[in-house]
Amino acid sequence: MHILLLGNGGREHALAWKLAQSPQVTKISVAPGSAGIASEPLVEQVNIALDNHSALSDYASSENVHLCVVGPEVPLVAGVVDHFEQAGIRIIGPRAAAAQLEGSKAFAKAFMQRHNIPTSTHKTFTNADEAHAYLDEQGAPIVIKADGLAAGKGVVVAHTLNEAHAAVSAMLADHTFGKAGATVVIEDFLSGEEASFIALVDGTHCLPFATSQDHKARDDGDRGPNTGGMGAYSPAPVVTPAIEKHIMRDIVEPTVAGLQKDGTPFKGFLYVGLMIDSNDKASVVEYNVRLGDPETQPLLMRLDSDLLSLLDAAVDGTLNQVQAQWKKESALGVVLAGGDYPSAGSKGETISGISDAEDIGCKVFHAGSDKENDSFVTNGGRVLCVTALGSDIKAAKQAADKGAAAITFARMHYRRDIGYRAIDRLVEA
Repeated sequence: MHILLLGNGGREHALAWKLAQSPQVTKISVAPGSAGIASEPLVEQVNIALDNHSALSDYASSENVHLCVVGPEVPLVAGVVDHFEQAGIRIIGPRAAAAQLEGSKAFAKAFMQRHNIPTSTHKTFTNADEAHAYLDEQGAPIVIKADGLAAGKGVVVAHTLNEAHAAVSAMLADHTFGKAGATVVIEDFLSGEEASFIALVDGTHCLPFATSQDHKARDDGDRGPNTGGMGAYSPAPVVTPAIEKHIMRDIVEPTVAGLQKDGTPFKGFLYVGLMIDSNDKASVVEYNVRLGDPETQPLLMRLDSDLLSLLDAAVDGTLNQVQAQWKKESALGVVLAGGDYPSAGSKGETISGISDAEDIGCKVFHAGSDKENDSFVTNGGRVLCVTALGSDIKAAKQAADKGAAAITFARMHYRRDIGYRAIDRLVEA
């Protein structure tokens, strides 16, 4: 079977790597892909832009593609699924109407209010003066979010009013995020521990994936600016079996039912970013309508099932007839970033040591790299994700950290404390 995969980041590399292991798959075309992804068996790059839906569907039709798998959020929000379905081509992902759960923070908040899904209180603004006045009323800490897509960088957790006012000014007055920041959502600050909960959905049925946790802050100790993610691990021990039942019952299942009720049924990966408080109650921080990055990398390292079979069941509406099997080992991924990420990335710097990291048992997923003269070079902010399995989180972390230390490129930066919360729980136990 021929698979078309859309995207070019670390998440897509992990998807290609896992799909290539399926006995049903004979070829994987990745558009636009990258040299790192194309280094996997059965994988080739296709030079078609993600926003050229007609060219993508024409390619899928002419090549008799069995299934199109969409990695990133931008084409989903732009309606690539609607286009493929109208052309009669199998594709996994939500239509544009349902993808607004990620495409608009204001839409997502209104949806949660309408369907009684737990989240923080909020208010939406397009006028800077009104937003500043609201901040003065509410005080800090407080959270300011650009309404639209901002590549994971449109969220500011302001611990002081000065930080909050600066964030509002940047979005509404200085237009830092362009149209994505023309509307801002200001939310109450939620305390607790974050977790990522991902389920594969077929419109009606939900198949929960293993739990995971992301690290958003750039620097050790959860300091520094918010990023798209500096590392992740699975499982996340903060999500106990009891909390997982609560998340499915009170958040995931009502979300899927609410989307159906609103006439926008959801197919694909539903990602719920959660805050779990000291009373083990979970609230929604954000929705994503695709797999997380970098959560995908450790998750797919642990997945024992055939990924294509699960995706086919989601497209066919038969997820209730399949199960996902997971390795008992833990997995952890460390993101190697370049330049001044997240404000600026790195380009053209030679990367050394990838094979050394893989020789000691790690899997290196390419997120922002390119190839020049048979050598990999940097081509983005998040460049690589070094991922490893271990008997527990501590062992997985030791292996991934060793792999990360084997790799070098100019101005490389990575966190040394990925997984610290889970390791602290091991110590306490």
